[in-house]
Amino acid sequence: MDKKMTSIGGQALLEGIMMRGPSVTAMAVRDPEGNIVIEESATFVSARAKVFKAPFVRGIFNMYDSLRTGYKYLMRSAEIAGLDDEPEDKEKSEKQNRLFTMVLMPLAMVLAAVLAVGLFMYLPTQLYKWLSIPVPALEGNRVLQSVFEGMFRIAIFVGYVWGISFMKDIRRTFMYHGAEHKTIFCYEAGLPLTVENVRAQKRLHPRCGTSFMILVLLVGIIVGMFIPTGIPTILRVAIKLLCIPLVVGVGYELIKLAGRRNNLFTRIVSAPGMWLQKITTCEPDDSMIECAIAAMEKVIPEDGSDRW
Repeated sequence: MDKKMTSIGGQALLEGIMMRGPSVTAMAVRDPEGNIVIEESATFVSARAKVFKAPFVRGIFNMYDSLRTGYKYLMRSAEIAGLDDEPEDKEKSEKQNRLFTMVLMPLAMVLAAVLAVGLFMYLPTQLYKWLSIPVPALEGNRVLQSVFEGMFRIAIFVGYVWGISFMKDIRRTFMYHGAEHKTIFCYEAGLPLTVENVRAQKRLHPRCGTSFMILVLLVGIIVGMFIPTGIPTILRVAIKLLCIPLVVGVGYELIKLAGRRNNLFTRIVSAPGMWLQKITTCEPDDSMIECAIAAMEKVIPEDGSDRW
């Protein structure tokens, strides 16, 4: 039985799945009547210079592409699934959409960025500085400060994910996430894409966005050890922001390696993300698996160009 590692990746949507192949991206979403609606588009491949495809650089651009594509399909899945209320007045609806796109969405993005920087960057650094006042031994210790800040960020992230997992709609999305992983595993195992074969697969996959996020946070701890201590909090936060491309680039290469190899090192690298996937993926039902299969079948290339 032919086993392979594929570059095909996916994303759980609202009542559906998006799969992204080397040349085609497809999503399969259940509409309010229970029918599977499939939409396809060409996978975006930017005309980049070779330097932008180089290791430790390509991760930044691939992350941007993934975020852009994922957001587009997420919004579209909400429309198909009937989660977007349709106003009676079509003209009024179009005006509201323009208002959201031009004003509210940019404002929301700015506020989200400010909140993220404050919560994940400024607060951990400031807390460590406050703790070092009653405990002088903490002052000036780069390793302890970076570990404290990193573990604080991880605790916030994991706590947030765990908290939202109790929401009914989020739990259904996590079930679709499980269906995505199982379907990719089934394809990599060389098995026919049937509900029975997919259901038997594992739901935790080393090449997952959840694992990538944890790796980025862990790599950030190591990078933070090289940032001088005793500098103003704002300056330390600014240096961390400047280091984000480096952290993302290293994290991408690690997740890529973990997806290609199965050895002690890659299992260690994958372990934190695999653990968190126990929260972000759930066992899907058959209808969810059917959506994942429908999306997967549309993106598998005939020429084998998806080999990882």
